[in-house]
Amino acid sequence: MSKETTKKNKDTVEQNGKVLSGVVTSDKMQDTIVVKVTRYTKHPKYGKFINSSKKYQAHDAGNTAKIDDKVTIAEVKPISKNKRFTLISIDK
Repeated sequence: MSKETTKKNKDTVEQNGKVLSGVVTSDKMQDTIVVKVTRYTKHPKYGKFINSSKKYQAHDAGNTAKIDDKVTIAEVKPISKNKRFTLISIDK
């Protein structure tokens, strides 16, 4: 895997895991958002292209992201039972 470098709070953070982008579907939890990531993939047997989606819980310190915001999340070490991603940026 290639290492990606992102800027966050004037510190350089090396990113080794996945970087995904999606839409916020829920922001009701404290410091947590639910992000729906949609992939457009080809079916291995039939060749038809399919939209498949998955929801990820991500850490959002300060509750900055709101519903229907496009965001970028990155994989980090586990923060809680279900949170393995953190919010990198909000794309308008």
